[in-house]
Amino acid sequence: MRHREADIRLTAYTNYALRTLMFCALHPDRTVRVSDIAAAYGISRAHLMKGARQLGQLGYLKTVRGRSGGIRLGMAAEDIVIGHVVRHTEGDLDLVECFNPDTNTCPLMDVCKLSRLFRRGLAAFLAELDTVTLAEMVADRPRLLERLAPRPADPG
Repeated sequence: MRHREADIRLTAYTNYALRTLMFCALHPDRTVRVSDIAAAYGISRAHLMKGARQLGQLGYLKTVRGRSGGIRLGMAAEDIVIGHVVRHTEGDLDLVECFNPDTNTCPLMDVCKLSRLFRRGLAAFLAELDTVTLAEMVADRPRLLERLAPRPADPG
């Protein structure tokens, strides 16, 4: 039997929220438009809007209204802890049914070592994310900006 990585994934919502924060951190000198972020990553503007709104409500982003409006970081990149953002955007991190006592139907609850193992694994995962700030995520600014630069149109 071949071993493979677990299929546990964060939602696209969290992924896009983190990308939005990274883009803003890479452009600290200006207000960016969500459409700029969508174009840079090749994803739908609509998918980014909801996340940007929540990030603004949480104080991670500041919304600037008006003709030259957009979004920018609402706090220093050094103060934005990736683990905190993930907790805010993911909501319930119920990896398995037994994590939620309201919906659990497993008769092994409270005696199952597997459940405890998953809880420790999730705690370790979040603890690792808590060691990284947004500033650290964008520390290689020149290479990241190069990858996000608009591509010339195909002449063909």
